[in-house]
Amino acid sequence: MPHIQERDPRVDPHSSVEKLRLLGGRLCLDFANTVDPRIGPQPEEFLGSYHELVTWSRYVQVLTEEGAQDLLREATRSPRAATVTFHRAIALREVIYRVFSAIAKRSLPQTADLEELGDAFVEAMGHARLRPSAQGFQWEWVKQEQRLDRMLWPIARSAVELLTSEEVQRVRVCPGCGWVLLDMSKNGSRQWCSMEGCGSRAKMRRQYARKRRKEKGPRS
Repeated sequence: MPHIQERDPRVDPHSSVEKLRLLGGRLCLDFANTVDPRIGPQPEEFLGSYHELVTWSRYVQVLTEEGAQDLLREATRSPRAATVTFHRAIALREVIYRVFSAIAKRSLPQTADLEELGDAFVEAMGHARLRPSAQGFQWEWVKQEQRLDRMLWPIARSAVELLTSEEVQRVRVCPGCGWVLLDMSKNGSRQWCSMEGCGSRAKMRRQYARKRRKEKGPRS
């Protein structure tokens, strides 16, 4: 797992989190894709502090605006606990990435990663209760406004639900940036995170290579 020095939100109060494209197809995959690119030089870290973790959670609607503000106030009161939670979040993110990138490459994830993900799921579901709904019954999170880690509960649940579903066979890794994504195309042909991004750049590289070959002409 990469070591991340937590950024001070006072240095750059305008987070770049909301520039992130949500292309993974599932909450857990979008969480894993908060480093861009995952492969190649100069990756940008979008979760550099607990403040940015909260901002991202609000962005993907895991937290409400009110809930996000509650957590930021609690983090101000308990900065050490917020830092611990931030590093737990990064550890969970990296486990999720390793598990699903391995599956996308048709490899078995490491046992230690599966155990860590399972432990996060068990801990998360300890904060969930079954409630009746218009459609029957559903899980609801116990309202614990002071829990600094509560944005991690639906992420862990999303990861295990995907891992234990038939859709897990549709997980792919974008060859351009290394993001993990869910291929829900009818013929299972999705390759890139987006055609406008990595797909377009790959097309331009192929066109440039063909042009260079034509310029060089046939070898004598």
